[in-house]
Amino acid sequence: MRAWPAPTVPSLEHLGRAPAVRLHDTAAREPRTLEPLDGPARLYVCGITPYDATHIGHAATYLAFDLLNRAWRDAGHEVRYVQNVTDVDDPLLERADRDGEDWRALADREIERFRRDCEALRILPPDAYVGVVEAIDLVVEMVEALREAGHAYEVDGDWYFSVRSDPSFGSVGHYSEEEMLRLAAERGGDNDRPGKKDPLDCLLWRGERPGEPSWPSPMGAGRPGWHVECSAIARAHLGDAIDVQGGGSDLVFPHHEMSASEAHVAHPGSTFAKSYVHGGMVAYQGAKMSKSLGNLVFVSRLREAGVDPAHIRLAIAAHHYRSDWEWTDDDLRIAGERLAAWRRALPTAGLDSATALVADVRAALADDLDAPRALELLDAWAAGPAGDGSGAGLVRDLVDARLGVAL
Repeated sequence: MRAWPAPTVPSLEHLGRAPAVRLHDTAAREPRTLEPLDGPARLYVCGITPYDATHIGHAATYLAFDLLNRAWRDAGHEVRYVQNVTDVDDPLLERADRDGEDWRALADREIERFRRDCEALRILPPDAYVGVVEAIDLVVEMVEALREAGHAYEVDGDWYFSVRSDPSFGSVGHYSEEEMLRLAAERGGDNDRPGKKDPLDCLLWRGERPGEPSWPSPMGAGRPGWHVECSAIARAHLGDAIDVQGGGSDLVFPHHEMSASEAHVAHPGSTFAKSYVHGGMVAYQGAKMSKSLGNLVFVSRLREAGVDPAHIRLAIAAHHYRSDWEWTDDDLRIAGERLAAWRRALPTAGLDSATALVADVRAALADDLDAPRALELLDAWAAGPAGDGSGAGLVRDLVDARLGVAL
């Protein structure tokens, strides 16, 4: 599956390399320095289920990992970035059925809308953008590996993963048993299904149902469950021990916990991810922004209304990626005023102040992607004394390369 065109990223290499990035690792429960030592930095971020348009919560997640991608590049690392698209799943099929639309047409339309939003926001595209439909063979291969090792079992034509077969199960989110049961029930699990060996066991392969898409497999015709597609895609495209598995905090459990355990058990002795990094949730009108509540602010609608995508990007960057926060109309106003101030100051940027600014912004972003601090540093620079203009190009390259905003 194609991604979207990549923006040009200026190089700051003539000023040396940016410092190594320290990020909060959910599994370690503390910040860790992410310094890839053997080949490219490998990043896997869970993608959209394309049954509706990209909202600000989605954008916040993908912008956070865009900042990581840019930070790694500026630190001198090649980056191998993979993102999936869950282009067959219950919510997509339910929406298509509700609207009387072919599920493939719905998915194609929303994937294309997502591409346009990401291109407008100047998000660096993944090297591999992989739909579940095109990865069915990879999923079947992993389910077969789990079956052959005795870690999967059948319930009325469906196949489940035995989560307790992974001794490290629970080590990503560190939730209590009670919390895992609650979250699984809230997030698509079927804890009470008769025939399951453990309430937390998750669906690997859903047997064929009338009116639903299905594919042939050794388990019988059907389609992937949830979680296993990310296990299979990430390992196939990035190998063992990817550097970062990323997504929103709502994916810690069950999605990232389950996908990691499936990979561990299917390939004994492997490490699925070295670190797990999660972004906060974005609220609107007093509640978490979600499709089920309908309290969504869509990126495409803001763009169609004439909002500068740079304002959207800066409005999101003003909030730390790990924080939970609420979107308001003031976010765009503040972002617009901020960008205008930077642009006014740019022609008179002095070289010394610009060079110091590069070092300070790099340090802020190396410290758990502290974009709010980086914005404050640029605000202070813009409000400072005028120079001779010799640093204008450097500031322009800095803001573009590290924040993804063109001055």
